[in-house]
Amino acid sequence: METNYDVIVAGAGIAGALAATAAAQRGAKTLLIDRNYFETAGKKTNWGWVCGDAVAKAHLDFLHSELGIDFDSPELDTKVDGVYAISPDMKNKFLFEGEGYTLDRPKLAKKIVNMAKKAGAEYLEGHEVEGPILDGNKITGIFGKDEKKQEYKKYCKILIDCLGTASTLRRKLPVNDYISREVSVDDLESTGRYIMKFDSKYDDLNYYDPKNALIHLNQVLAPGGYGWVFPKSNHRINVGIGVEKHSLDRRNAKLGKSDSLHKLIDEYVEWNPVIANRQVDDTDSNGKGYWSVSVRRQQDSLVYMNYMGAGDSMSMANPISAGGIGPAMVSGVLAGEIAGEAIRENKISMEHLWKYNTKYNEVYGSKTAALEIFRVYLQSLNNDLINYGMEHFLTPKEAEELSYGRMPEISMAGKFQKLLSGIANINAFKNLLYTTQKMKLLIDLYKKYPKEMKDFAPWHNKVVAEMKDFKEKFPANPI
Repeated sequence: METNYDVIVAGAGIAGALAATAAAQRGAKTLLIDRNYFETAGKKTNWGWVCGDAVAKAHLDFLHSELGIDFDSPELDTKVDGVYAISPDMKNKFLFEGEGYTLDRPKLAKKIVNMAKKAGAEYLEGHEVEGPILDGNKITGIFGKDEKKQEYKKYCKILIDCLGTASTLRRKLPVNDYISREVSVDDLESTGRYIMKFDSKYDDLNYYDPKNALIHLNQVLAPGGYGWVFPKSNHRINVGIGVEKHSLDRRNAKLGKSDSLHKLIDEYVEWNPVIANRQVDDTDSNGKGYWSVSVRRQQDSLVYMNYMGAGDSMSMANPISAGGIGPAMVSGVLAGEIAGEAIRENKISMEHLWKYNTKYNEVYGSKTAALEIFRVYLQSLNNDLINYGMEHFLTPKEAEELSYGRMPEISMAGKFQKLLSGIANINAFKNLLYTTQKMKLLIDLYKKYPKEMKDFAPWHNKVVAEMKDFKEKFPANPI
């Protein structure tokens, strides 16, 4: 069956449902299409809604200000005062992000799909999206198979891709100079997590904190990434790790091991001395799961012709924390708003949709290239250097500033007296100074994000060159 729409949103996860809500609110004839059925809306894989399930309060405030949307219990599961990163030796703790919530993802997903339907979007479930319909370089719709495995086609003026990291739409775009169709393995983290009921053996806020989310930096336990313990209601936790492939390979080679992600997750749970009487909570078949998350900056352009992307399809997760819920919320709202306005004004050219690029950069994206630089630097450090650095290189305030992509003033003169011994420590600190300078350069570049698409190519080439130079200088070296 062929149907025409103003806007088609592919994927009914967080970004997609919010994009459909925003577009429909602005009067666009909107279709929200998803392979899942309503009871499992937003489900990533057969394993469930694989995620840390955490979001900052600031992103929820953004939804309220833009769409008048508010959340409450049960979708907001547990309030947290902050997110803390803890050194491998457990001696130093830095605030990573501020106030927020852990979520009940299945309930959140159904709520925002209902919001989209209430706003006027048509919701079509059980439909696999296999690719874009092309007319030359122009995207005119989507094709795929329905719940009966019958082929379908749907046509639209604007397509919003919210299919996630492995999007079949992005990967089947025409070759172009704006959006990378594939995500490099170097920019992916393999992640896995359990939702568990447990008893506390004893109190130790470095291992479990009912009021804060914890991140454990440890290149042996989670090479190239980190482990996390996020509190949930009814004495449950979301516990998991993320690892980077090259870091895991180098760690295994140096230790003479062949550990997999699955094994490392189980070892991380066993490593935690506070968690006793563990039992997987498989409510909604969501107890355990594995997925890949992009940890690069977002795509340098988020639009191509009459195609827009939001959330994981555009690599929007925070490059340091791999947190993707907040960026998905922001990008979904902005994509839907701008698509809806374009339909209302009958201006759907790429030049007109370019404002999505500049708006997302203004609201969230301008810091992510700098955060990608800092992520690469962290992946080049072993546990000893991370311990020493968190003790001597940075104050908690400086670390917090860096985690937000803001640049504190760090100088060799001001810190040299703390470099107590070892050329490795001195070199690591010099590398930190180099890293912060490169971060400043990227922040300055993103402050000059091209306001018009005709200026994109030279800006993009500069960003790519700076990233390539830095990554060659700092290969993963976890052990």
